[in-house]
Amino acid sequence: MKIKFLIVSLLIPTFILAKSFLISNIPLPKTYILDLNPDECDTECLQNYIDNEKIFSFLAQAPKKLDDETQDRIRVIHISILNLANHNPGEGLRIAMLLPYKKIGKYASSTMNAVFAYLITKNYPFELKSYKIASENLEDLEMALENIKDDGFNYVIAPLTKNGVDNILEINPDINIYFPTINKKDVNTTTAYFSFGGIDYRAQSDLLIQEAKSPLVIFYDRSKLGRKLALYEEEDFQKLQQQREMFAMQNMPQEQPLELEQKDEAKVIKFSIARRTTNLEHYLKDNSAIVGGSFFLNTPVVKSGMIMSQLTLYDLNATNLLSTQINYDPLILSMTQYVDRKNMIIANSITKNNDVVVETNALIGNDIVYDWINYTTTIGIDYFYSLITSEPRAYDVEMEDNQMIYDIELIKPSYSKFVKYNSIFNDLSQIDEKNTHN
Repeated sequence: MKIKFLIVSLLIPTFILAKSFLISNIPLPKTYILDLNPDECDTECLQNYIDNEKIFSFLAQAPKKLDDETQDRIRVIHISILNLANHNPGEGLRIAMLLPYKKIGKYASSTMNAVFAYLITKNYPFELKSYKIASENLEDLEMALENIKDDGFNYVIAPLTKNGVDNILEINPDINIYFPTINKKDVNTTTAYFSFGGIDYRAQSDLLIQEAKSPLVIFYDRSKLGRKLALYEEEDFQKLQQQREMFAMQNMPQEQPLELEQKDEAKVIKFSIARRTTNLEHYLKDNSAIVGGSFFLNTPVVKSGMIMSQLTLYDLNATNLLSTQINYDPLILSMTQYVDRKNMIIANSITKNNDVVVETNALIGNDIVYDWINYTTTIGIDYFYSLITSEPRAYDVEMEDNQMIYDIELIKPSYSKFVKYNSIFNDLSQIDEKNTHN
């Protein structure tokens, strides 16, 4: 619609001049739309306004939430973009962001954008302030938390590393803090003030291991997460193989002799890949021990793409390629050939979408569809918003013992998009995957 071009032209100067994430204390001008039409406007009438690009007439006739979901989504998007005057009572929301900008890099800005984008969809008065710290040591964190409390903020979103969260736990402030980067399983705390939004990589690995066959070949980088996942997967695969053998014995026909063929121990082979390593010939060429195995990739997407291409190059005939959330990234679709990724299975926990929030993020160049930290940050501000306003949450992600519990789905990178994975494809190798190509 024509209104989109107007919006872009109005926003471009703002983006060019923006140099700080501090929100100005000068209130933005409000837009009021008067309803001069004495007649009532039903769903068909509203749709007619939309179809004819009469957005202001549409908004004048739609001051409250609409029953039609599509029309209501259009209403909310334009209310947010045009900054229409809201009529919500109260002093509004006050949210602080604790940002160790040297530790989290780009996420110092993208998580701030995610919170801001969510709040402007709500047409509710808010104050959003960032507190940047150079490090996550006790002194810097303690000083920042004191400033936050002195400024009257009771709700904080803190995308910290594990070390930063551990220091916060030692300080133990009586303030509500949400950590979008850390899963509660990785820390030791019982305080009700802290809540956690980090994805459960262990649960994702457990689900993926069910698809693995021996030998299991694990590639991992030398990060804490990479090393931890490699240990998880080795341990879980050994247990799974034992369970499979026990199940086979219990379901053996009674007339079959008790003498069983000796089973090979489940093989697990691990390769630690340095950051600058690009040539895997030493690991892969003529290595019969890994032919036909399942390959677990605990490496960032660019490194994973490099590994996948070389698995094809050295004709290792992988049963499948397994990966956690690390490689749920559209870049995997563009940087690899289909033959390299056709047997890949990825565990994904970004399963809830809100079109209005997604599109508002997109307007400011922010990604909450594939970027899990931005996504979990959005889940956190949605949770705080509901606590403060008592309004229903936009994302129905369950909070259990102060940890967000995300659904996990298994997906495949197909020709041009991610598609749902069905484990039956493992055994029915004759099924042509082109049936899933759209």
